[in-house]
Amino acid sequence: MSGPPSLRAAGRALLYWEHRQQVNANNLSNTDTPGFKAQRVFGELVQGAIPSIGTAVDTRPGSLQETGAPLDLALIGEGLFLVDGTNGLEGVRSGSFSLDPDGRLIDSNGAPLLGEGGPIVVPPGPVVIDARGGVSVAGELVDRLRIVRTTDPVSGPLDPASIEEVDQDTVSVRQGFLEDSNVTSLDALIEMTTIQRSFESVRNAVQAIDSMMDTAVNRIGRVD
Repeated sequence: MSGPPSLRAAGRALLYWEHRQQVNANNLSNTDTPGFKAQRVFGELVQGAIPSIGTAVDTRPGSLQETGAPLDLALIGEGLFLVDGTNGLEGVRSGSFSLDPDGRLIDSNGAPLLGEGGPIVVPPGPVVIDARGGVSVAGELVDRLRIVRTTDPVSGPLDPASIEEVDQDTVSVRQGFLEDSNVTSLDALIEMTTIQRSFESVRNAVQAIDSMMDTAVNRIGRVD
C-alpha cells in the first residue's frame, strides 16, 4: 500500500478490523454448534511497525449440558474425537452421534466415529460408553474411542502427521452430554459493537489524514 506511513498504518488497521468482523460473524453463527471453538484475531507488529494479522483458535471448553441421549458424547479435558469425514480425518469436541443401518457410529454428516480398530461398529443392543472411551454392548467391549490432539485447526481436515493420541488418564468421556460452543451471543454482540466503533474511528482518522494531505498539496504548496 503506497502513501505516507500514517496512511499505510491506518489502511492496515481497517483491514484488521474488517477481518475481525468476518471472524466474529462466523463465531456468532456457531453459538449453537456443540463443541464449537471460537477463533480470535490478533495483530502482531513486524518490521516497519505495520501489524500483520493472525487468527488463533480459542481452546477454552464450553459448558456441558446433559441430554440423556446415549450417543451424545462430550469430553472433559484436552482432546478430540476422531471422525473419518468426506475430505479426510476431522477432530470434534462434542457431537450427537447415531447408528447407521450397518451399526456404525456416525456423526450428523454421516462420517464414522473412529475407534482403535477403525470405524466403530456395534451389534444390536444398548450402547454404553465409559469414561475412558470404552464402547460396550451387553457387557462386551466392542472398541475404544480414539481421543487425540492435533496442531491443526479444530475444524476442517487434519494432517495425519499432526495427530497424536491423548493419555487416557488426562481426559474423560461423558455419555449423554454435549459440550456447548464456547461462544455466547452476548459476547459476540459486544465484540461486534467494539469492532464497529473501532472501524469507524480508524476510518475517521483516514479521512482526517486525507484532508491534511489535500491541504498540504492544494493550499500550502500553492504559489500565489
